[in-house]
Amino acid sequence: QLQLVESGGGLVQPGGSLRLSCTASGFTLDYYAIGWFRQAPGKEREGVSCISSSGATTNYADSMKGRFTISRDNAKNTVYLQMDSLKPEDTAVYYCATSTGRYQAMCVPQNFNSWGQGTQVTVSS
Repeated sequence: QLQLVESGGGLVQPGGSLRLSCTASGFTLDYYAIGWFRQAPGKEREGVSCISSSGATTNYADSMKGRFTISRDNAKNTVYLQMDSLKPEDTAVYYCATSTGRYQAMCVPQNFNSWGQGTQVTVSS
């Protein structure tokens, strides 16, 4: 069974950090660009960060630049999202997804076609 599983979400205070993981089972992530997305209640799903299949190219939404870092370990079939300096407005369900190619210039949901179930991130004091 082909599956993406996110983990690492939870409750954190403002200014805190979390590291999300996206692990694939049943297939290898090596050939695909991977994206992290998030969806807050009542809002559309938005791109957070994307990484090319090799890891050489990354992009970030403006509000995440300097706070979030995407990386991948293809040997572990896992992509990570390190989130620092978290803010209450970062509260959302975070999803990872694979694209159809090795690189995506636009980190938008419509360019990604296989999704995990999501992990909740809540930033609150």
